[in-house]
Amino acid sequence: MHSQPTRRQWLGWTAAALAGMPGFALAQSWPTKAVNLIVPFPAGGGTDAFARPLGAQFTRLTGKSLVIDNRGGAGGTLGAGIAAKAPNDGYTLFMGGVHHSIAPSMYPRLDYDLEKDFVPLILVASVPQVLVVNPKRVTGNFQDFLRQVKAQPGKINYASAGGGTSHHLAGELFKQQTKTFITHIPYRGAGPALNDLIAGNVDVMFDGLGSSAGHIKGGRIKALMVAGAKRNPAFPDVPCAAELGLPDYNVTTWYGIWAPRGTPADAQKAAIDDIRRAIQTDEAKAVWAAQGAEFPDLAGPAFDAFVKAEIQKWAQVVKASGAKLD
Repeated sequence: MHSQPTRRQWLGWTAAALAGMPGFALAQSWPTKAVNLIVPFPAGGGTDAFARPLGAQFTRLTGKSLVIDNRGGAGGTLGAGIAAKAPNDGYTLFMGGVHHSIAPSMYPRLDYDLEKDFVPLILVASVPQVLVVNPKRVTGNFQDFLRQVKAQPGKINYASAGGGTSHHLAGELFKQQTKTFITHIPYRGAGPALNDLIAGNVDVMFDGLGSSAGHIKGGRIKALMVAGAKRNPAFPDVPCAAELGLPDYNVTTWYGIWAPRGTPADAQKAAIDDIRRAIQTDEAKAVWAAQGAEFPDLAGPAFDAFVKAEIQKWAQVVKASGAKLD
C-alpha cells in the first residue's frame, strides 16, 4: 500500500513546480545582484538629489546595490537612448522626468520613444520650480528683478540644464507671461548650470527646488519665487507665483523610474514595491521634505496616464512659446 502524501509533501511539490515556472524565481528573489539605475544628467543635478538617497535606502532594504550611472548630455535624451537599448532583464532601470515628457516636442528626431521603448514603473518625486538668482548679480526681491528685466531686455541671462529641458521652458513661459526677454544659456545638466550660477557666471536659473534647496539654505543663491499657487513648506518665506501676479505660472519638476520595454512583469512589480518601500523610509522622507518634494506614489498604469498627460501639456507650451533648441 502506498501512504497518502502529507501536507508538507504537497506544499513542497507545489513550491518546486512553481519554481520551475518562468518568472517565479525572479519574483521571489529579485534583486539577486546590483541594479543599474541610468540617470541621464551629470552628477549634482536635480535627478541626483533624489536618485542617490533612493539608492542608499534601496541598498539598505534589499541588500543589493542600486548603482547610479550618470549619462548626461542632450537635455537628458542621450542617457534615455542608452537606457532604451539596455538589457531588459530587470537589472537596468532608468530615472527620467519632466524633461523627457518635453523632449518629443523639442527634438525633431530621438533615438528612442518614451512610450514605446519603456515601461513606466513609479513616480518618485514632484517638486515646484523655483526662480533662483546669484545674489551678487541680481539684488532685491522679485519686483526689483522684474523691473530690472523690463528696463534692460536681454541683459539678464538664465541658465538651464539644456535646450528643451523644463528649466529652459520654465524660462520661456516666464518670458511669455511677463512679456519680458532674458537670454537663455544652456548647459549639459542642472549641476553644471547651478555651479555657474553659484560662481556668478550667469544671473538666474529656473530650477527644480530639489537641486537648489541646499544652495538656497546655504546662502549661495537666493530664491525669488516658487512656481504655483502656494508657498512651499520647506521655504515658507519665498512667495509663490500666484501672489506675485502670475496665477498661471505653474511648473513642476517631477522624477520617475522606467524599465526597458520587455522587462519581466515580476521584476517590474518587485522594483515598484522595493522603490516604494525605500522612499517611505524615515530617512528618505526627511530628504524629500528638506527639498520641498512630494511623493505622489503613482505606479504602473496611473504613472503611465500621468506621463501621457504631461507630454500633451508640454507640447502645447512649446507651440505657444515658440521655444527652440539652442
